[in-house]
Amino acid sequence: MTTGRQPGTGGPRPAPGEPSLAELERRAASNRRRPAYGHDALIVCDRLVRVFTTDGVEVQALQGLDLLVAEGELMALVGASGSGKSTLMNILAGLDVPTAGAARVAGRDLLTMDAGARLGYRRDVVGFVWQQTARNLLPYLTAAQNVTLPMQLRGGRRRAARAKAADELLSMLALDHCRDRRPHQLSGGEQQRAAIAVALANNPSVLLADEPTGELDSHTAEQVFTAFRTANEELGTTIVIVTHDQAVADEVRRTVAIRDGRTSSEVLRRTERDAATGQESLVAREYAMLDRAGRLQLPADYTSSLGMAHRVLLELESDHIGVWPDPTADGAATEGDGDGPAGTAHGA
Repeated sequence: MTTGRQPGTGGPRPAPGEPSLAELERRAASNRRRPAYGHDALIVCDRLVRVFTTDGVEVQALQGLDLLVAEGELMALVGASGSGKSTLMNILAGLDVPTAGAARVAGRDLLTMDAGARLGYRRDVVGFVWQQTARNLLPYLTAAQNVTLPMQLRGGRRRAARAKAADELLSMLALDHCRDRRPHQLSGGEQQRAAIAVALANNPSVLLADEPTGELDSHTAEQVFTAFRTANEELGTTIVIVTHDQAVADEVRRTVAIRDGRTSSEVLRRTERDAATGQESLVAREYAMLDRAGRLQLPADYTSSLGMAHRVLLELESDHIGVWPDPTADGAATEGDGDGPAGTAHGA
C-alpha cells in the first residue's frame, strides 16, 4: 500500500516532475542572494501602473511598465500620443503618483513620499523643462534672475554665490549675452536654453524634458539639444527627453519606445571602428523589450506581414526562440518548404 510519504522524512513525496522541498528551498535562497531589480540604476520603474478614472471609466495609462536608466545617461523616450510617455514623465517629475508598482529616482521612493518630501524632491533631485517656453521662465525676471530663483528658494547660498553659479550656467550654455534680458527679449531657442539653465540651477540628479524642441525649427532644435549634451557631459546630469523629433532621438545613444503603457523597444547606438580602414561609423540596432513578467511586444508591421493575431507558436532552440503564426487560424500561412511550422520565417 502506498503511503505517499518519503521514507524517513514523514513528508509527502513530490509528484513526478515536481521539485523537491530541498530544491525549492535552494531556489528561494538563491533568489534572496540575487541583487534587487535595478539596484545599480538611478531611475527604476518596476511594473509601473497608472490608472485614471473619469466618469466611472478606468483608463490604464501605464500597464506594468519597466524601465532602468543608469546614472549619467542621455536618452530619449518616444511613442505615439496616448502611449503613456507623458504620464511616465509626470510620475518621474513628482507631479503625479503611480497607482501600483514601484518607481525610484536617486534612491527616493515615488510611491511613499508625502507632500513635503515630494516638494523637496522636485526642488533638489529633479529638474524639468516644458515644451511651452512660457511655462519655464517668469516673464518679469531676467535670464540670470530666473536661474537664481530656484537657488534662492532652496536656501543655503549667499547672493554672490548664487549670481556666480547662474553666470556659469548661462556661459556653459552659450547665453552670456542674454544674462540681463527678459524672456520676451529672447528667441525661442534662447528661452529653452535658459530654461535648461533654470532646471540645472540646484544641480539635480535628473533632468527631464517634455518635447523641448516641439515649437522650434530644426536649426534651433539642434542648438537646444547641444545644450542638453553639454549639461550631460560637463555636469554628469542624467537626462531623459520625451520627443517626437526623430533628429533628436537619433542623436542619443539610447532611444526607448513606449506603446500601450509599456516599454516596447529600444534602439542602442554605438561607434564602431573598421579594422581595415580605421574609419569610425555609428551603428544602431533595435531590440524588442522583454519585461519582468515575460511579455514581449512584437512590432506591428512584423506581425501583420505574417498574419499573426491572438496567439502564436513558440519553439525553443539552442540559441533563440522561434515565433510562428498559428497554422490553425483563419488566413494563417499554409504549409511550405520553410524550416519551421507552416514554412514561415524564424523569429529571434
